Amino acid sequence: MSSRLLRILVTVVVVVLIGVALRFTVFRVEPVPVTVFRVARGPVENTVTNSKAGTVKTRKRAKLSPEIGGRVAELPVREGDHVKAGQVLMRIAADDYKAKVALQQRALKAAGAGRREACLAADQAEREYRRYLRLSEDEIVSEEILDQLESERDVGIAACEAAEARVLEAEAALELARVELSKTVLRAPFEGIVAELSAEVGEWVTPSPPALPVPPVVELIQQSSIYVSSPLDEVDVGSVRVDLPVRITLDAYAEQEFGGRVTRIAPYVLALEEHSRTFEIEVEFDDAEFAAALLPGSSADVEVILASKQDVLRIPSYALIEGSRVLVVNDEELVSREVETGLKNWAFAEIVRGLEVDEAVVVSLDRAEVREGAKALITEETLQ
Repeated sequence: MSSRLLRILVTVVVVVLIGVALRFTVFRVEPVPVTVFRVARGPVENTVTNSKAGTVKTRKRAKLSPEIGGRVAELPVREGDHVKAGQVLMRIAADDYKAKVALQQRALKAAGAGRREACLAADQAEREYRRYLRLSEDEIVSEEILDQLESERDVGIAACEAAEARVLEAEAALELARVELSKTVLRAPFEGIVAELSAEVGEWVTPSPPALPVPPVVELIQQSSIYVSSPLDEVDVGSVRVDLPVRITLDAYAEQEFGGRVTRIAPYVLALEEHSRTFEIEVEFDDAEFAAALLPGSSADVEVILASKQDVLRIPSYALIEGSRVLVVNDEELVSREVETGLKNWAFAEIVRGLEVDEAVVVSLDRAEVREGAKALITEETLQ
């Protein structure tokens, strides 16, 4: 072999070696770091959630004011007090109403005395008329006298009836005075908690006239009837039904979930905004004792469980690509896999076909280099 040919051969070998070296050093393709979820068995649910935060409410919440105006004479309760049904919440100064009751009692007494006097006179006139009537049978008494006695008897009967009517009138007036006196006392219509009090002893309070709202002086809530009212998107109206189980979360109890049931579905859709139509559902807590401690007006999120399965293959829902495809790490390479899903919610999706237990499904899909055929390096595994 000539020296020239040998030099060419050596040169070619050197170039090839340099190319190989560059391929595995400078131009080497670095594997894409990915986070994966190992396919596992577990529960999967089909759920719908509220379109915006719901509200803790109570079925009994009364805003109370006295029926008459006046100065507050007594205020035996404070905010936060527990009261029984019928318990006094407020008394209005009632001296004038008590005086009216006393006046009507005396008027009734006088009317009763007048009735007795008139009716006794009527009885006397009746007896006198009957005595002379017997005498007239023997023609001892003239017809004129008999007619006069009959008229006196009739006048006496009318006077007795008039006196009876005055007694009834006095009784009605007394009852009216007592009713007006009772209006000076504001009582609890049901057992509950005094949520708000906007009056003090000595202040003047005014009842709310028709068509003119006046702030109430006492707000009473019943904490034994707590529930959550929550709006759902109108597209879910055909899926939700009464008695479905729900999960409730509250801002005041972070990272805790509470069980409950759907108790009512509104028979109409709210169209407050054309682009966001909702319907209301009401849910009650399974733990009524815990619910009684909640403050009405608090925000709450509701997740209605439409269906659930236990011990099925599942992956995070956000690992799905276009709803029916995933990327799997196979021998350090990303491989696309078609899958068939079953139940699904925002957290997990059931895998009916296409994956096996412990396969590494990529969940870090937010980078362009994470694609089919790319080299991959598993840097993290997640459980959700």
